[in-house]
Amino acid sequence: MMLLSNLRLFSLFSFAVASSFATRSAFGISSRSALFAVRGGGLFGGGKDDKKVEEAPGGQKYPAMTKEEIEEWLEHIPVFAVTDSNGAGVVLRPENDTSVFYFFLNPNQANATLTQLKSANEDMDLKVSAFSLGKIWFNLLQSDKEVILKQPGEEDSAGETAKNVEYRLVPDTRDLLGARMLLTMTPEDGEKLKESGGMTPEMAQAAIKKAMEESPKFKQTFNEIPVFTIAQMRMQKQPAEGDDDKEQVTLLPMYFSMQNMVGTWQEFMKQAPADIQGVEPAINLMSLHDLVDMMQKESEVDWRHVVLVPLAPISSGGADSGASMSTSAATDATSAMGGATLGDE
Repeated sequence: MMLLSNLRLFSLFSFAVASSFATRSAFGISSRSALFAVRGGGLFGGGKDDKKVEEAPGGQKYPAMTKEEIEEWLEHIPVFAVTDSNGAGVVLRPENDTSVFYFFLNPNQANATLTQLKSANEDMDLKVSAFSLGKIWFNLLQSDKEVILKQPGEEDSAGETAKNVEYRLVPDTRDLLGARMLLTMTPEDGEKLKESGGMTPEMAQAAIKKAMEESPKFKQTFNEIPVFTIAQMRMQKQPAEGDDDKEQVTLLPMYFSMQNMVGTWQEFMKQAPADIQGVEPAINLMSLHDLVDMMQKESEVDWRHVVLVPLAPISSGGADSGASMSTSAATDATSAMGGATLGDE
């Protein structure tokens, strides 16, 4: 977490995308039509009668997704940033002369940053604004377009043109830690966890230390966004009302929050038939940036039948994720992650 003294120097710039955010429905699928099912086999396997989230038959490949398709695929994901009352973005300079603008997947982290900035700049009328990830992915995050920077209170005409604004997309720190732990946990670690009946504080400390020191990916606290999926989990998207002639589509859900995903799995398994009650979830992990890169190429996987599930913030006193990790151990680890990322709680 940055010190308040480092947050005083900042500028404003106007967005080319609207700050208002609305979705057609929850992650693009109405709650009425989102039905969960368990599937066997690999990550993209499925029942033979499913509309497939699987490899193309006979070595064929699905066509690359266009930028417009990817923008639409990301459109329902909200991200949050600190702006002024007019929606102009607040650019910070947390290190040297770097001009940085932060987008947060977790609104709680955006609100924490807002609190810090307000305490150091009481005369500023600041707020947290929501944006569509689809609207900013190529337009800002993957672009070096020029923006007009101005000091608070200055007229637009007094601003200066700049191309060096660095846009940082920030994941929830708990999910970042979870991704690192997944990458560093061995089968032997899993066996020890089963034998002990849960994760003790000592085991949590050891696992976190290993994750912090040995993880091969997700080492930064920004622009490395983990997405999680359970290989056996599928969602059934029912045809829209009036489209009764169309078949339901099977989708593979991918989550920004491992805690949300595991919680959904556990709720489903409570109501599942007895013969699948003992199914162990096979958790898979990918980088969002790698995923988008793969979508832009021909693939044996039909990425159009993958759906992203937005992060649902959970307070520190919220529901258990299924892993009885010591809260104090996790807090110590996330605070020690380092990097110029604001809003970490």
